Formats: sequence, structure tokens, C-alpha cells
Amino acid sequence: MNNFKIAMRDSFLSNLHSEMKEHKDIFLLSADFGSPVLDKIRTDYPDHFINIGIAEQNLINVGTGLALEGFRVFMYAIAPFITMRCYEQIRVNISILHQIRRINLTMVGVGAGCSYVVSGPTHQCFEDISIMRTLPNIEVLSPSDATISASLVRYCLKNEGGKYLRLDAQNLETIYPREKLTNIISDGFFELLSGEGVCMLATGYMTHKALKIAEHFKKQNKKIGVIDILNLTKFNTKELKRLLHKYQHIVTMEEGFCGRGGLDALLYNFINENNLERDINIVPIGIPLKYGFQLGQREDIHEYYGIGINQTIEKINKIL
Repeated sequence: MNNFKIAMRDSFLSNLHSEMKEHKDIFLLSADFGSPVLDKIRTDYPDHFINIGIAEQNLINVGTGLALEGFRVFMYAIAPFITMRCYEQIRVNISILHQIRRINLTMVGVGAGCSYVVSGPTHQCFEDISIMRTLPNIEVLSPSDATISASLVRYCLKNEGGKYLRLDAQNLETIYPREKLTNIISDGFFELLSGEGVCMLATGYMTHKALKIAEHFKKQNKKIGVIDILNLTKFNTKELKRLLHKYQHIVTMEEGFCGRGGLDALLYNFINENNLERDINIVPIGIPLKYGFQLGQREDIHEYYGIGINQTIEKINKIL
């Protein structure tokens, strides 16, 4: 990682602005949600931008109508609202419809996990991985830095069907140089560190935490692996199986509810389907089944939920 920080939404929207210059079939909708880069899109391409207002259900309906007319549509809103407030519209208009009509729709949700650290449980989003993974014909993409989120614009334009991008609301350090992007986007994951015995399988912001924890153990001459999962619905199963086969313990790390269909469930299913269960012990790290009202620094909120850095190090020490 380096110290250069940028918001995922800014890098994503900047690339989208560049693509709109070249392609006239791109449309952007917003649910009364903005940013300086979004203002530039609205100014430069007023005929390809609509502010739907605080009406996420209608956001999906209008976006679907535009997609049926041949536009490649991006819908932009706060993460819990674009997934949960309009879940039935997503199910009918995107998940079901894509099986009978060719459409290209991308939902961009900002505020994954508890990245809105001072907004409380209404704006924090621990359910989106689980509920969006439930739906057929929708890819769930969870980037860990702004370099990846920027590159996902072109990926979404090329791939039909429904996509859900869960972007962090905070400015995060850059993990990936551009030359590594091809692998993580094509495979759906990337091995950032190779380890011995224990591997942390993380997604989104939790990849940053995993790298810090791995650095802690490195100072003790212990090699802990880190794999960053980008695509939570479609990935290179053969390559992931090869990587996981060398580990006895896998720690899943997500800002989502434990045991409710998120990253831990993805791994349990993957191990079962690939006959790896006899070799691997899984330690899930995620949000316990409760809502918290703590505000402040992200690590303080994590400690409240029992997934802080020191708490996770303690759990890994037990399996070491």
C-alpha cells in the first residue's frame, strides 16, 4: 500500500465521465446523491443524466426503462438504500428480466460496511453482500481501493446483466498498481501476500485491515497470506482452489453479518463444492447479529463489534 488516498466514488465517476465522452449510449441516474465529479457529469452531459430524487424504487424502474431502450445505465445512491429500499424492483426488473431481455444495468452503492462512521446503523450497510448474492443474474463487486473501482467502469460497460458495486465512502490508501488490475478483474480476486498455514480472505475495506494484521505477524517472522476478493459471485474457481489448498486455516474478513450468506458462506460453499473440507478450518470475522449505535473512528466501531485489529490478531494467534 502507499499513502496516496482517493475516494472510490471519485475515481469511478471520473472514469465514467471519460467514457461518456466516447460513448453516447451511457446514462447515469442519481437518487439525490452528489459529488463534485457528479456535478461535472451533470454539466457536461445533461441529456444523459437524471436526478431521480430520494426515490430509489423509481431509480431502478427508470433505469430499467432506459436499459430496455438500449442504454448502458449506471444508478448511483447510498448503499443500504439502493439495495434494501428497492429490493423487489431489483429482483423483478433486473434479475428476472435479464433472463429474457439483454440489458446492461449497474447499481453503484456508496457506503459499504460501516464507512459512514458518524451516521449510525441506518446508513451503515452490513446486509448488502448477502441479499445481493441471493439474486441470479447480478454480480456483486466489492473493490478494496480506488484504482480497482475506476477500472470497473469499463468492466461494467462490457458485461451485460446486473452489477452491484459496493464502494467505500472513505478515502482509502491505494493498494494496487495498474499492472495488477488485469489479474484481479479477470480472476475476481488477487493474492496480495502468500503465507504459510493461515490465510486471510478479505473483501473491500477489510483487505486494508488484513494487510495491517499480516504486517504485524511478519515482524514476528510469521507469514500470513492475504487474498483480496473482488467478485463475490463470479471468479476463477480453479485458481482459487489451487491457492487455498496450501492453507490449513482461512480467516474470512468482511464488514457484513457473520453466518448470513456473505463472504463466509461463499467460502463454505466453495470448499464443499471443491472437496476441500477435510483440509481447511474456517474462522469467520464479521459483524455479530446486532446493530450498534457507536459513532467515531472506524476501528473503534470495529472493536465494539469484536473485529478490531487486536481482537483479530488474538484469534489468529489461537489458531497458530
